[in-house]
Amino acid sequence: MSLMFSGIGVSRGIAIAPAYILHRDRVDVAATSLDKKGVTREVRRFRNAVNAARKQLLAVRDTIPDDAPEDISAFIETHLLMLDDGILSERPLEIIRQEGCNAEWALKLQRDSVIKVFESMDDPYLATRKDDVNHVIDRVMRILVNKDADTAEFDHDWRGQIVIADDLSPADTVIMQHQGVAGFITETGGQLSHTAILARSLGIPAVVGAYGIRRFIRANEPLVLDGTSGLVLGEADDGTVAHFRKGQRELKRKQRELGKLSTAKPITACGEKIALLANIEIEEDLKALKRTNADGVGLYRTEFLFMNRGDLPSEEEHIAAYKRVVRALKGAPLTIRTVDLGGDKETDIEPAHAASHNPAMGLRGVRRCLSDPRMFIPQLRAILRMSANAPINIMFPMLSNVAEVDQLLELLESVKSELRQKNIKFDEKIKVGGMIEVPAAAVTAAAFAEKLDFLSIGTNDLIQYTLAIDRVDNQVNYLYDPLNPGVLQLIRMTIEAGQKANIPITMCGEMAGDTRYTQLLLALGLRHFSMPPNHVLEVKNVLRQTDIKAIRRKVLTIASCTDAARQNALLDNLNATLDT
Repeated sequence: MSLMFSGIGVSRGIAIAPAYILHRDRVDVAATSLDKKGVTREVRRFRNAVNAARKQLLAVRDTIPDDAPEDISAFIETHLLMLDDGILSERPLEIIRQEGCNAEWALKLQRDSVIKVFESMDDPYLATRKDDVNHVIDRVMRILVNKDADTAEFDHDWRGQIVIADDLSPADTVIMQHQGVAGFITETGGQLSHTAILARSLGIPAVVGAYGIRRFIRANEPLVLDGTSGLVLGEADDGTVAHFRKGQRELKRKQRELGKLSTAKPITACGEKIALLANIEIEEDLKALKRTNADGVGLYRTEFLFMNRGDLPSEEEHIAAYKRVVRALKGAPLTIRTVDLGGDKETDIEPAHAASHNPAMGLRGVRRCLSDPRMFIPQLRAILRMSANAPINIMFPMLSNVAEVDQLLELLESVKSELRQKNIKFDEKIKVGGMIEVPAAAVTAAAFAEKLDFLSIGTNDLIQYTLAIDRVDNQVNYLYDPLNPGVLQLIRMTIEAGQKANIPITMCGEMAGDTRYTQLLLALGLRHFSMPPNHVLEVKNVLRQTDIKAIRRKVLTIASCTDAARQNALLDNLNATLDT
């Protein structure tokens, strides 16, 4: 009898191979009090451990082939940079000296402090950066307790096996790919972790979040792993295995065809030109964007500039970051979202604001920026200065009423006036837009459209706020439904407001990059999509097959359907004719 497990499919592909169970859970440590000589010894021991971890990562980087995509080595570089950051390399030393404790305990205390900040973030991408912190700290911790990160498990020949672990670091993933791993399954992790992104870059079929699977799978047990659906099968019968082998061959054929679309125009079957933009934050996003020939950047997240530091980023720091993106885009448009900090997403820059019982609805986004212009004005100045020589747009997050827009435009004008007085050049006609993430903003989108140059629908928050659920809460995330008629009505109202005001409407949430909804959104009037770079070609493939006029009536039926099962069936029927 087959065993079936369900996780999150993060890297497409099907693997059929024996299981290798990797037991390497987090190290438990205890506090030890030290005398003065002991403190000196621990300081030296911690520094030696950090240096050893650095050597390990450099050795992993050396295994990456010269012809591999640049973004693969960038993941290892990220961990090297984190290892060199004072928050991980110096702060534990201060704790050792101040508390008179052992290195392991100091590192644990610092881990707890840093992870608490990341876990409180609303932005799912930034929240998953805690995984990278844990991976780097775990590597140092294992060295401290003489459980080196690259011991017997990594002397093993992974070729043709599916590795099952609690979690894997990007370095682990590179080593496994180098040795020919068939796929991997982790009990923890999410869609946006660096390990998941790296698995996609390396083409390793992968499933994460398969909680408890190691309790039920035996070593060398034959497995089937579907990295698209997140399905894992143990002890599958011959007929099931044959079915998935056929699926393997079909996936390889489709991937070859998809790669040919990078130079194809994003034009629908009925001749409409669609803008396919990318959401970016880190360097590897830019490199992925180049490979897909996206039309530009529809969402550039800037929160990383404010995180893990004791002071505000300067105007010049903003400019340096934006310059790197502008150079990579080579004239393509860039939309910079102003910083979306606040509520629970606090930094070390200043004492936290009063805690909110519901941080997602607290002092965040433009509310925070308007309440603290010190952090906001340098970013506005930097964006304006960069606009003198590049096609840059400004986008304000988390708008809830028109009064906020008036305040923002007034503040922006005062910054422009200051630059004019100093003869500093900027684009006088720079486009200014806002994100529609709050139901009230969607309902009154027409009023926003009268004052702004463009609107962008952030479906992640819009769906959560509309349905009053947290999509990362396992108790209620089953209610997270982009097809809910209320959600679709808000999307439709926003698009129609843009059409009436003759301004572009973009969608930059996850829904924009999910090919299941591409035809539906096209028929609702969306013409600008912004998504993770690795989704661009898949969406392009669907839109090039879509005759918008031919499906409009079916889509209107889907949008108004209140029976969830029938609604999903109607959408599946609509998509059934697509070659995806």
